[in-house]
Amino acid sequence: MKLKSLVILGTMTLTFGCTGQAEVSQPPVNNPIVDTASPTGEQSNTAPEIIKSGTFVAGEHDTTGSIRIFSENGKTYLELDQAFTTSSSGPDLYVILHRSDNVLVSSQPPAYPLKEADYITVGRLQKYSGSQRYAIPQNIKLENYQSAVIWCRSFNATFGTAKLSS
Repeated sequence: MKLKSLVILGTMTLTFGCTGQAEVSQPPVNNPIVDTASPTGEQSNTAPEIIKSGTFVAGEHDTTGSIRIFSENGKTYLELDQAFTTSSSGPDLYVILHRSDNVLVSSQPPAYPLKEADYITVGRLQKYSGSQRYAIPQNIKLENYQSAVIWCRSFNATFGTAKLSS
């Protein structure tokens, strides 16, 4: 009888202990995107200040969704929205900022190749669709860049571009 009571007590402890731990580690449903560079995943206490934003148009491949650049807690971020999507056919895709406000006109189809002096790399594309955030280094002068671009480095191909406005 004592053994049976110990087994039941042990099972209840494990069940409730694991359940309680699982509930604690689950993020809230309305959890905002966190900076992937932040190891702590801390959430912001201040509302973000939108600096620039835009909507993607297709270049070499269908690319849709919106982008915004904003400042939050003294840091600057580039964020692709939940509706963002681009082709998965690029082996080496990056998010870049470009000096031109019309990248597709300033380059030639079909690849819309870019000149190295005209852009800066923000980061490697994290995923082909959905929300994602990239930290922008503080030394970048955003006023020098007029577009955000999804770009394939291997083939120097512009997948899509978004003209940025204040």
